[in-house]
Amino acid sequence: MAGKVCIVNEQNWEQEVLNSDIPVLVDFWAPWCGPCRLIAPIIEELAEELEGKAKICKLNTDENPNIAMRYGIRAIPTIMVFKNGQIVDTKVGVQPKEVLKSLLV
Repeated sequence: MAGKVCIVNEQNWEQEVLNSDIPVLVDFWAPWCGPCRLIAPIIEELAEELEGKAKICKLNTDENPNIAMRYGIRAIPTIMVFKNGQIVDTKVGVQPKEVLKSLLV
């Protein structure tokens, strides 16, 4: 992933997501997931547009199964929004950019 998207994993999850002082959108995805590839450009655009206002992250569920299990991820893409370390919204499946943006601003 290029650009402003933050790649999170089990090592940096707490620091990047739970301890963030700005809202965090996490895209739970996997490389083999077709819908995940469809939403990827939207995630990139949001990261550019909301830089400094929100953090946009991606978590590969294949490489980080413990986090996926902890948050009950059963289908991907799943988008979760965290504020102050707490989940404030969850969307499953491909979502329009406006919907995702509205979760953060």
